[in-house]
Amino acid sequence: MILTGPEIAREHERGRLVLDPFDPAQVQPNSYNLALGPTLAYYTGEVLDTRRENPSTVVPIPPEGFVLEPDRIYLGSSVEVLGSNHLVPVIRSRSGAARLGVFVHVTADLIDIGSIGQSTFQLHAVQSVRVHAGDRLAQVTFWRPQGEITLYDGKYQGSRGPQPSQIHRDTAVAAAR
Repeated sequence: MILTGPEIAREHERGRLVLDPFDPAQVQPNSYNLALGPTLAYYTGEVLDTRRENPSTVVPIPPEGFVLEPDRIYLGSSVEVLGSNHLVPVIRSRSGAARLGVFVHVTADLIDIGSIGQSTFQLHAVQSVRVHAGDRLAQVTFWRPQGEITLYDGKYQGSRGPQPSQIHRDTAVAAAR
């Protein structure tokens, strides 16, 4: 079951979900708007590899904005620290960003229950689009789980800023077994 905007505000007030900083003006009918942080990251290699750490670079978003180019993945992050030990956050593009062809979470929109941190946005543009730090590109919804809860305790816990893929660590863990 999805929470309404007023219920998101109540759950935040009760301490059952984290949205920091919290701005009541960003509460929507069924979501909360999220802002793009001050930096972007992108991979510098020609071919990305799921079994190796991929080189990347982090750049500040200049005052005039940063142009996202097609056929490239950029990593940004939410300004807000978010998450919950009681609810499941799901992040998507806001419709205004989507109408410009900006994907905010290419396919990984589900945030595990218990994960608390700044969310990494997987930004992809279908044509060149200029984005600015502070743009409200994303929205988070919160869902009530059913069943026994196991809290997330993984490699992205406590993230700050854009986080590159750590999928190569999964292979190392499997090989160690």
